[in-house]
Amino acid sequence: MLTSVDILGVRVHSGPVGNVVQHIDGRIQSRDSTRVAFLNAHLSNLASTNSELRGCLDQFLVLNDGVGLDIARRVLHGEPFSENLNGTDFVTNYLDRTVHDLRIYLLGARPEVVVEAGRLIARRWPRHAVVGTHHGFLKEADQDALSATITAARPDLILVGMGNPIQESWIAAHVPGICDNAMAVGAWFDFLTGTVPRAPAWMRRARLEWVFRLCIEPRRLAQRYLVGNAVFLARLGLAKLRPRQLTPG
Repeated sequence: MLTSVDILGVRVHSGPVGNVVQHIDGRIQSRDSTRVAFLNAHLSNLASTNSELRGCLDQFLVLNDGVGLDIARRVLHGEPFSENLNGTDFVTNYLDRTVHDLRIYLLGARPEVVVEAGRLIARRWPRHAVVGTHHGFLKEADQDALSATITAARPDLILVGMGNPIQESWIAAHVPGICDNAMAVGAWFDFLTGTVPRAPAWMRRARLEWVFRLCIEPRRLAQRYLVGNAVFLARLGLAKLRPRQLTPG
């Protein structure tokens, strides 16, 4: 059974990884359309100034991603999350543990990266079938053809890696219309293929992966991590001063 709490206006679900995998599997089994997103400090900041995005996330199974969310739960609800459900590790865990043999469509990253991700998935998880891939640099004129292609491929799950908030908005607009289930996977295709290196295991255990990413991509990520983390903590401090509107459920 999963628990849920409000984190700065977004309902976040959590639990041990195995329980979350079982929950998603159960929804797939019962044909209950599922959209999965991972809330970190960056996505929380974006949602705070984008009412359309907040509305989208109301329709998602939103999981906790990163140390910022852990701090927020401690401050707002007095205890941390039981596990860090960051998207990069959770997607891998899900493909390992799901009871379903899935038909998967990959959407996102550069053309050569997403194609290579498809090859690696087929090699690592041969019980799952990659039924199509498409890069993440979409134009409005491409969308009808892409929707038709995905519908014809009949995937059980679309993995969408186009960055926040584009991936969440795309899923909200097209799922369940062209597929019943989707996960917003961020940079997972890049990590899987080694296009972007991951932090050493000790840094991940210490919840410092964001520091590693900042060091290897300072120009792109300085605003997100240095400014964004400060904004998130400021929002958290203000929220602590206000009466809590939602209680754990």
